[in-house]
Amino acid sequence: MKFPKKTLDDLTDLKGKIVLTRVDFNVPLDSSQGVTDSTRLEAAAPTIKRIIELGGIPLLMSHMGRPAGQVVEELRLAPVVEPLSRLLGCPVKAARDTVGESARQMIDSLQPGEVGLLENLRFHSEEKQNDREFSRELASLGDLYLNDAFGTAHRAHASITGVTEFLSPAVGGYLIEAEFEKLTEVRDNPERPLMVLLGGAKLADKLPVIKHFLEQAEVVMVGGAMAYTFALARGNSVGESRVEPDFVDEARDILENRDRFKGELLLPVDNLILDTTSDGQRIKTTTTDSIDEGWEGMDIGPKTVEKFCQQLESAGTVFWNGPFGAFDYDERFARGTRKIAEKLAGLEAKVVVGGGDSASAVKQSGFADQLYHISTGGGASLQLVRGVELPGFKVLDDK
Repeated sequence: MKFPKKTLDDLTDLKGKIVLTRVDFNVPLDSSQGVTDSTRLEAAAPTIKRIIELGGIPLLMSHMGRPAGQVVEELRLAPVVEPLSRLLGCPVKAARDTVGESARQMIDSLQPGEVGLLENLRFHSEEKQNDREFSRELASLGDLYLNDAFGTAHRAHASITGVTEFLSPAVGGYLIEAEFEKLTEVRDNPERPLMVLLGGAKLADKLPVIKHFLEQAEVVMVGGAMAYTFALARGNSVGESRVEPDFVDEARDILENRDRFKGELLLPVDNLILDTTSDGQRIKTTTTDSIDEGWEGMDIGPKTVEKFCQQLESAGTVFWNGPFGAFDYDERFARGTRKIAEKLAGLEAKVVVGGGDSASAVKQSGFADQLYHISTGGGASLQLVRGVELPGFKVLDDK
């Protein structure tokens, strides 16, 4: 499906114009404030370069982390300046604030061929509140608006929706356009059979997605910590595993009414578990229905990996969101997720990874280049494949 909104390609002459550009530079940093993964910078580069080619001056704005409306020195955007400048091959100037005198002085100093970067949007609580006056002040910094931050397109924040009340035209960038087309392909026209892998910790976030895909896909495979709530709903012992008691009834309803769904639901049959009473060294594999007190489920087990991989062999399209184990906590609990990634890399099926931790896991496994599409947005990709209209898309100018 073609992106129904205007994009950068609908603009022809940007000479001398300040293009207020929402990007997603919420990148991981090491203890020395170095960028450890530049994927999001690389994803935004084609749009930024094209603005410059058209004679415009990109004025970038992004958030980083969760500063809760306060200035947090460790969450300044300064660490992205050098790698972004190197990537673009041009100077990047950064302001010490998002709005106000610092921002305006930086903007006034910009020359054609240079890029401006405003400070962390979330240093201002008005950003998440979608405050109208803050939106107006942001809009006053540019001549037109462009959104290329897919990872935040599901948020109705000042820099995403609010500014479009005061700034026109409002268009999408190349990243947003590509994300829309790849993800709606999964939603509207997948090659069958469609198989869905859903992992991660929070069943609360994934329940609507599980229900949606049980109606749309041939097979839905659930893993990660949220699978233990399903185990609890079955009456199994889950030990110290992470569960969400408030959602046990909904999980039980799905299990008891599987016949009303088109798709088959597959859950783990074994798990790698950790002895929480020891020093963290004792681990073992057990069946899903027998996790004793003092033990916590940390990864899917080898039989589950085998079961899921066998099922995937016949897939035409695969959508994956969420890791199957605590891969970022301990290397020992990354095996399940990496085995699944390895299997997906060898399939002829179109494999789309829905951002977030699953995207990080795929990149760490070394199989990213062998997959059809890896999204830059976890929550946004889940909303889009469910058919929810993203606020950041809705406010852009129609074609």
